Order: sequence, then C-alpha cells, then structure tokens
Amino acid sequence: METGQPSGTLSGDDLSSLSSTPATTISRWSFAVSRRYQHFLDKTVPHILYRWISCLVVVLIYAIRVYLVQGFYIVTYGLGIYLLNLLIGFLSPQIDPEIHDGPTLPTRGSDEFRPFVRRLPEFKFWYSITKACCIAFVMTFFFVFDVPVFWPILLIYWVMLFFLTMRRQISHMIKYRYVPFSTGKQRYDGKKGPSTETADLSKE
Repeated sequence: METGQPSGTLSGDDLSSLSSTPATTISRWSFAVSRRYQHFLDKTVPHILYRWISCLVVVLIYAIRVYLVQGFYIVTYGLGIYLLNLLIGFLSPQIDPEIHDGPTLPTRGSDEFRPFVRRLPEFKFWYSITKACCIAFVMTFFFVFDVPVFWPILLIYWVMLFFLTMRRQISHMIKYRYVPFSTGKQRYDGKKGPSTETADLSKE
C-alpha cells in the first residue's frame, strides 16, 4: 500500500504554483499600485494651494486641446454639467435644513457656533474635478466622442443652467444664513496669541 499525502492536501510545490498564477500576480500588482496611489493622495492633502494650481493646469491643458482640435463639444458640455454638480455639493451643507427637522445651522448671531460642514469636502471636490478633466482629456483622442453639434447653443444653455442653479443656491444661503467659506475665521496653528494683558497694554 502506497503511503502518500492525504487527499485534499496540497504540497509546497502546488502552493507555490498557485501563488504564482497570472491572476494572483496581477491582483498583487494592482493592490500595490493602489496603495502607492493612495499614499500619494494622502501626502497631497495639506498642500491645498499646490493641488489647486495643478488642477488649473489640467483644466488649461484640456481647454487648449479642445481649442486646437475644434471639437468634442459634447464632452466639454458633459464635463461642465458634472463640474456644476460638484460645485453645488461643495457649497451645500452636509445636513440640509429644508429636509431634516431641528436646527442644523445658526440663524442668529447669538446662536452657538457650529462650523460649516460641506456635503462635498474640499479634497474630494478637487480630486473629482482633476479626475474628470483627465478622463475628458483622454476622450478627446477617440473621435467617436466627437459628435458634431452647434456649440453656441450648448454654451448658452450651460450659462443659463449655471445662473439658475447659483441663484437658487444663493437664495438657500440667504434663507438659512450660512456662508460656505472659512475666510477670515480664526485659525489655530499651535502658536500662542497675545495675552489679554499684553493686548490691554498695547492699547494704552
């Protein structure tokens, strides 16, 4: 009677052959790339100014590309509608007071201060814009997306849609008295500010 390995068990050679299959290799490679990519994104979080400068460069490159080829107006129109939706999410509060019951935003100066929480955070807003412009730029190399249209009509329609959407958003901001920007608010950077005694002496 032959003494072999029990049925259903794999030897070391079998395990090594399974671990080196093309599917496993591709899975490991994609996982390593995604980790490196996420690590790169995490490092760019505090660099707000440089991120937005790079985003403007990407938008400018796309605009030059569309101007040179004189086409892909449907792609540009779709990109504009998507960016408009992102802008509305960036300017809107995370909890809409029109939908949820109870006070969610301060309506008087005596109310307790609550920081404005966006429905779409700044980093996701930047990342979505940059990614959308990159995808639209790649689409300009496939002429199947170059649908012939009369672009002034699309431009006028987009401007009207932008005006109506922003007017509704501004009316919502005025009604519930919130400002979706932090310009002028106090920042805590770890440095000690002047004490009250020093401030009083400086006034004398």
